[in-house]
Amino acid sequence: MDWHIAVALLISGTLVGIINTLAGGGSIITMTMFMAFGLPINIANGTNRVAVLMQNLASSLTFIRKKSFDLKHGLLLSVPVIAGNIIGAIVASDIDQLIFKICFGVILLVIMVYLLIDHKLKPKEGHRVEIKPLHYFLFFLIGFYGGYIYIGLGYLILTVALWLMRMDMVVANAIKGFVILLATPFSLAVFMIMGNVDYTFGIVHGVGNMIGSFIASHYMANWGKNFIKIFMAAIVAICFADLMGWLSLHDFFYALLSIKE
Repeated sequence: MDWHIAVALLISGTLVGIINTLAGGGSIITMTMFMAFGLPINIANGTNRVAVLMQNLASSLTFIRKKSFDLKHGLLLSVPVIAGNIIGAIVASDIDQLIFKICFGVILLVIMVYLLIDHKLKPKEGHRVEIKPLHYFLFFLIGFYGGYIYIGLGYLILTVALWLMRMDMVVANAIKGFVILLATPFSLAVFMIMGNVDYTFGIVHGVGNMIGSFIASHYMANWGKNFIKIFMAAIVAICFADLMGWLSLHDFFYALLSIKE
């Protein structure tokens, strides 16, 4: 790997780590970077799991040390996500771009609606969370989506955690990272068996992810809820604009790296 590629992966990985820890959708940048450097979409999809695993390990260790969430709740919600993750990864050999755009577009719109009306939804105080059978089913579907595509997975978890389970913003982000941490090794194993993982790209980018997630999770409490909401809204707007074709993150990174298709 050339040094300029390694530097680009480290810098982009740090940005992705911050974005994914505070909100989600950063894997769009990851996938774009990987494909810009020549990885096919199926290998980029599998390699992304290496960075995701490293990133959420860093953020979860910080959240656990700060006691930002109830570990029991994270473990219970991880079970259906793991089951769905395995099934989703198995059927991920062919990614339907139309289905992806529809799913991701709906996720972005739901999150934006939440950000606009959440002042009317009072989150439960502290770590008090009530897990119902419906929540287990929804987290299973989330796990399937995560195993299949992953991009936007954080938004799906936040949608259920914030809107339906009324979790506090910080608690929801902490549980999101912990659940993804426990589920990702299973989908990664499937991609590894299929030979769809580039370990060098994944590890280098993952180091950047860990740096970014540590920064975001360590200082999140100091930044406060309003900052997180503004940050989430900005990322959602950028992702939605990219999805609608109003701007292209793909073209932006190609131009930035001076790489022609």
